Amino acid sequence: MTATITLGTARGALDAIRRHLSPQLALVYGMNGSGAIESSGRGARLELSDGRAALDFGSYAVTLLGQRHPAVVAAVRAELDAMPVSTRVLGNGTTARFAAALAAYVDPDRLTKVWLGLNGSDAVEAALKLARLATGRTRVLAVEGAYHGKSLGALAVTWNARYRHSLEPLLPGVTHIAADPSSIPGAFADGDVAAVLVEPVQGEGGVRPLDPGFLHSLASTAHEHGAFVIVDEIQTGLRRCGPSLVSTDIGLRPDAVLLGKALGGGVQPVSAVVATERFYAPLAADPFVHTTTFSGHPLGAAAGTAALAAVETLAERGERLAQLLSTGLAGLARRHPELITEVRGRGLLWGVEFVTPAVAGDVLLESGRRGLMVSPCLGQPEVLRLLPPLVATDEEAEEALAALDAVCAAVPEEFRHPAPTPP
Repeated sequence: MTATITLGTARGALDAIRRHLSPQLALVYGMNGSGAIESSGRGARLELSDGRAALDFGSYAVTLLGQRHPAVVAAVRAELDAMPVSTRVLGNGTTARFAAALAAYVDPDRLTKVWLGLNGSDAVEAALKLARLATGRTRVLAVEGAYHGKSLGALAVTWNARYRHSLEPLLPGVTHIAADPSSIPGAFADGDVAAVLVEPVQGEGGVRPLDPGFLHSLASTAHEHGAFVIVDEIQTGLRRCGPSLVSTDIGLRPDAVLLGKALGGGVQPVSAVVATERFYAPLAADPFVHTTTFSGHPLGAAAGTAALAAVETLAERGERLAQLLSTGLAGLARRHPELITEVRGRGLLWGVEFVTPAVAGDVLLESGRRGLMVSPCLGQPEVLRLLPPLVATDEEAEEALAALDAVCAAVPEEFRHPAPTPP
């Protein structure tokens, strides 16, 4: 007989997660929340089930507009009252308006074609398929340290061995190259590369901005050899890193840009491939060559259109927050040199690298206890990410920095001076 679970309590919810989702997830969630679960959110703040409040400077880059941005919520609510799902056999005006808004936002003169999905992996899978179909080639180049998702095609271009080895062989023909110009010429020697896929800032890989010189060399060499350039801006785009897109800000001319995470305004799951006509040609010729049931779903399209507008109204606010974080995190590193090896990032995407994963883990847990939620990096466990929303106030940014400072000051001695590794 199934035991009764009281889902109205944090303990009951964690018990249900343990039984039906994952014991490990229940353990992690319970530790991160000190036994509490998330209850509601507004702006940069969360309310927890035990009555505590927390700053949301994490959420894996989804809540760029904070929790429940009013313009996005209003757009979704209006669509919910009109037509929340599409018939898929008739055109939908909300979806059409979103596609037009995306093309106008990204590059209205070059990247005029749009494919819509639900998450970043959806966009990566669609882009890989289109690159292979459009070129007739099968090889794809990615960069060491990259993270592009965990579905089987996306996982093939993801670098982290932790998620790859137990599932290999994955999609064949993927080569990871070092983020160094010297690695580029030889990678194209056989003339069989369909596309290169690259993040301008590696998020899950430890918040590592790639050198613009490397990115330009990679893109120009790819185009010289008839290969497409796909830029993964799922985490970095929409002013997360300052400009609307990092790739266009540094002068790249990609054949496709991938968007997701914040694209749904923190309210709906939405992703997109925004591409040139040549890259998109297989879908133009046969729109059924790659489809998903909820591609361009009206609720997501409404959220996305509202999110694009809201992001632009907050661009100046983002610049101010970026300055506060840059200065504040540099000071944090100076005050705790025995714990922090490096601070790096741009805009509202910052990584703090600690001396060991154990220190990062302690800081993550203690930050949560003190009311600050940040995100770990799946590919670099010694790095914690700060991903504040554009709507955060100066006071909230200072509050987050003060919390980190206090947490670092309280790191236990055993983490500061770990026992030496035996020979």
